[in-house]
Amino acid sequence: MSLLQEVDVIEQESIKPLDECQKLIEHGVSTADDLLREGESAVDGDVGQQNEKLCNFTKKALHIQLDSLPEVPSLVDVPCLSAQLDDCLLTILKNQIFRHGTVASRPPVQLEEFVEKPGGILVRWCKVDDDFIPQDYRLQYRKSTASHFEDAYVGSETEFIVLHIDPNVDYQFRVCARGDGRQEWSPWSVPQLGRTTLVPHEWTTGLEGYSLSSRRNIALRNDSQSCGVLYSKAPTYFCGQTLTFRIETVGQPDRRDSLGVCVEQQNGYDSLQRDKAVCISTNGAVFVNGKEMTNQLPAVTSGSTVTFDMEVVQLGPCSNEGGNFKLRVTISSNNREVVFDWVLDQCCGSLYFGCSFSYPGWKVLVF
Repeated sequence: MSLLQEVDVIEQESIKPLDECQKLIEHGVSTADDLLREGESAVDGDVGQQNEKLCNFTKKALHIQLDSLPEVPSLVDVPCLSAQLDDCLLTILKNQIFRHGTVASRPPVQLEEFVEKPGGILVRWCKVDDDFIPQDYRLQYRKSTASHFEDAYVGSETEFIVLHIDPNVDYQFRVCARGDGRQEWSPWSVPQLGRTTLVPHEWTTGLEGYSLSSRRNIALRNDSQSCGVLYSKAPTYFCGQTLTFRIETVGQPDRRDSLGVCVEQQNGYDSLQRDKAVCISTNGAVFVNGKEMTNQLPAVTSGSTVTFDMEVVQLGPCSNEGGNFKLRVTISSNNREVVFDWVLDQCCGSLYFGCSFSYPGWKVLVF
């Protein structure tokens, strides 16, 4: 493009004197043509008018320089455009192409699995080229109706939870990789469709001590003196799923702080450290039905992820009237976990989740 612009500038500057010569020559030819027709008219006229017309024609002809031409630039003064490419550049280009260019029969990574999450999709991918050494991966997604992909993740992990996914809507995913020590990305994997049927987790609105994000999946403990437990909008956690709390920012910790799940919403409590609830405090202490366990997890810090996994272990007959009901609970945080059985007096198909913080500054994302 730069070289072509140079050509345009040269042409525009060089064509001006040639255009001016052409206009002068065309004007001279046009004048001679008019004079020729006037002379023919004088010759062909009657005798009375002939002398007068010939006299006028002669005077006009004497004043017009028919043998005069403008100065035309010589050929050596007229630019003659040419382009040159040094032969050595071809060798350099060839070496660079062989160094950076590759041909592959298939991409080195492919999408492997989609796992439904509330308001999200866990995407897993894997390397399919044994000779390829990946340094980073790049995951992109878009709605099936959209025209452009957008980045969801860039990093060294082989799985990522894509959030803010609308339930029952198809999304298209693709992944590529960057080889060790390389700058360019590999070809994209074959695009695949994924969707979730699970509605996103949401915090309930209206509690004075907490400010919520627009999607109501992030809660921030504000400066209000009001204390209490912030519950989920509905009992959207089901056994067999993984409930995840990610700590975005931290405030001053307090032993009464809590993150966990419960059978029902109970107002009037300042913590989930109560009956019919299991939770972890910000200091890592684990509580079951209000009683602290011996086992303890690491203290919660900024960036920490706390997960709850539950599966049903039934002790006795379960009916609408109640009965012995046991859930095996796994709480994980900072690469450590505790496992215990949670005994309830009623069947629970779904559970609420909640959090409580005594001091401002805590921000929690749930998914």
